[in-house]
Amino acid sequence: MSSLLLKWLSFALLLQINGAVSELEDSQTYIIHMDHSHKPPTFESHESWHLSVLESLSMFYGDAQDMMLYSYSHAINGFSARLTPSQLSELEKSPAHLATYPESYGKLFTTRSPNFLGLNGKTGIWPTSSFGEGVIIGLIDTGVRPESESFNDKGMSSPPMRWKGKCETGPGFGPSACNKKLIGARFFGKSLEREGINISARHKTPRDFAGHGTHTSSTAAGNHVLGASHFGYAKGTARGIAPRAWLAMYKVTFLGPSAASDVLAAMDQAIADGVDVLSLSLGFDQEPYFKDLIAIASLSAIQKGIVVVCAAGNDGAMRNTTYNGAPWIITVGASTLDRTFIAKLTLGNGLVFEGTSYFPESAYVSDKPLYFGKDNANKANCQTSALTRNETAGKVVFCDSTQSDIVSQMEELKRVKAYAGVFMTDTIILDPEDYSFPGLILSTSSGTIVRDYITGEVNAKVRSIRFGFTSLKRKPTPQVADFSSRGPDPITPSILKPDIVAPGVDVLAAVTDSTFIKVAGYNLVTDYALYSGTSMAAPHIAGVAALLKAVYPEWSPSAIRSAIMTTAYTIDNNGSIIIDQFTGLPATPLEFGAGHVSPNKAMDPGLIYDTNSQNYIDFLCGLDYSEKQMRVVLRQSKWKCSEKSTDLNYPSFIAIFSNTTSSPLRKTFNRVVTNVGADASIYRLSLEIPSTMKVSVEPNILEFSKKYQKQDFVVRVEFSKEAPTVAYGFLRWTDQHNHIVSSPVVVMNN
Repeated sequence: MSSLLLKWLSFALLLQINGAVSELEDSQTYIIHMDHSHKPPTFESHESWHLSVLESLSMFYGDAQDMMLYSYSHAINGFSARLTPSQLSELEKSPAHLATYPESYGKLFTTRSPNFLGLNGKTGIWPTSSFGEGVIIGLIDTGVRPESESFNDKGMSSPPMRWKGKCETGPGFGPSACNKKLIGARFFGKSLEREGINISARHKTPRDFAGHGTHTSSTAAGNHVLGASHFGYAKGTARGIAPRAWLAMYKVTFLGPSAASDVLAAMDQAIADGVDVLSLSLGFDQEPYFKDLIAIASLSAIQKGIVVVCAAGNDGAMRNTTYNGAPWIITVGASTLDRTFIAKLTLGNGLVFEGTSYFPESAYVSDKPLYFGKDNANKANCQTSALTRNETAGKVVFCDSTQSDIVSQMEELKRVKAYAGVFMTDTIILDPEDYSFPGLILSTSSGTIVRDYITGEVNAKVRSIRFGFTSLKRKPTPQVADFSSRGPDPITPSILKPDIVAPGVDVLAAVTDSTFIKVAGYNLVTDYALYSGTSMAAPHIAGVAALLKAVYPEWSPSAIRSAIMTTAYTIDNNGSIIIDQFTGLPATPLEFGAGHVSPNKAMDPGLIYDTNSQNYIDFLCGLDYSEKQMRVVLRQSKWKCSEKSTDLNYPSFIAIFSNTTSSPLRKTFNRVVTNVGADASIYRLSLEIPSTMKVSVEPNILEFSKKYQKQDFVVRVEFSKEAPTVAYGFLRWTDQHNHIVSSPVVVMNN
């Protein structure tokens, strides 16, 4: 036996006998840098050595695979693991130990969306934009909880002289509620009061009692907060997309609906106050623009250089369900992150399964009998009132969920005093707050194996269920969220909506300090929670718009929208087109618009499709609005229609044909692009379209001799009887400087 191995075994034995570790000690994550020259030759890999190191720690219990998060062998040699202070102290005595890095330096378990979007502090749009410094984001929402650490003003500069907003005070919302991060907060609720809704004095302040506004505002521009998590899930550093931008909150609603007049008043005030970006995660019924107050107010805002970002809505699945689709608004759909939250089930036979769970306690289920009502369909499905306490009390109950809803099954298990539950379904429609009972959801493939184990084993049992795991790098990701509203836009189908998708599923951000969930009779509270919806996606784009505004303060709102759209991506981390979560099939631009936002690429788009006020006037003229309707939308009495056309200078294309004889057989699109890249640039056309589409572009080369020079081109799309109901491809301009300016082209045959 080699002397190196003897030395290592002696050290391992020393760790085994060196002092007891109290089970009451809290553990936390550390990155341990090891000297690989100390690795005994008997270990085939660095990972097996690292696992051995963990297993040799005194008072080690559980599974080293669970204890260790990652094993590193390239960037550094070492690993990250959950360790108690005593365990860390032991490990640091090893001759192989080089250094310890507390978890705060690692960005593995974060709120994830900034990391997922490619944002980092050393390169790209974050440092270039100074993290959004100098930009003001206004939000129309449910208010804000000013005490949240996301709104601390560490590192923030004072508000600019141009800022005209203020901090309205009231019961529980004093002058100190605002600071150099939250520079404005106002309340608008007169209409709700007039409708007879009783609003208490404490609610007549900008304070958030719903959590929605606190979540969206911290997503857009929350400051850095270490150790944020949803009851231990997604633990890491919380931060907004533009963490150095200023925030202003305009509260218009509580727990129920918002009044259009209150929303309009808030938007009006935000424009007057001087916000640079306006984010709305709410919407009203789809109406023509002359009836749509959000569209009208937004047009006013963009004419003053304010970028307006709105959620596309959560009506999902069906087409023509997008909200806030005016072409001067950036309309945002929702996508998934590459992160899942799981529990781990170990059966009595040693098989281990991972299932979805958000159960909010660090519970540990160990050595419990496993029950399944296999001889009774109602019991097997855990139907309401089907189970009895004599059969299930103190046991883990398996529920075949394929024919039942899981929330009702959880209630049934609570009633019969079951210890925990294992549910089987491929369709999960639960929110994090629904996981009020200890359990996990298995896919049908995994659940079938568990069911077979129970039916074939006389004394079936659960060896353990462990909760609170966060798993990254899920594939395929991103996907279009099943609830995200789809195009074409119901008001103007000739404009492709949504424009873009951004993270909107299980987004971790700040919330109010009210009860989030009730478990076993206890009200559980969290400062950060996982929310889903296009409400969560919109502030991501608002934050990206703020970053771009900081880099290019002279850019128009349409230029910023163009940069975001033409640099988006449509390929997931499996190398395939983004999937529609609802169907499980490849999505189309009717679901994802131009694609998934890519902030760093948006900083250098190469070309932009810019639009001015006259373009919007011509667009409205093309809708054949009456003079009165035009005045309503434009808020002016005089205007000139240069041409009547709904063909805007937009970064996407959609041609809708009909089988009727009166329908045109060709659609023509005129576009003008502005060079914002290098002075001397030559762009060449590439068309990525299926054989069933007939598309032509003239010219196929665009030459620029200087920055801000403009060039125009024409796109012609022809009707094809062979084309499916929906066909799409991409029009791309590529130059010698590696710019790829991409636009979706959609053809619909109705």
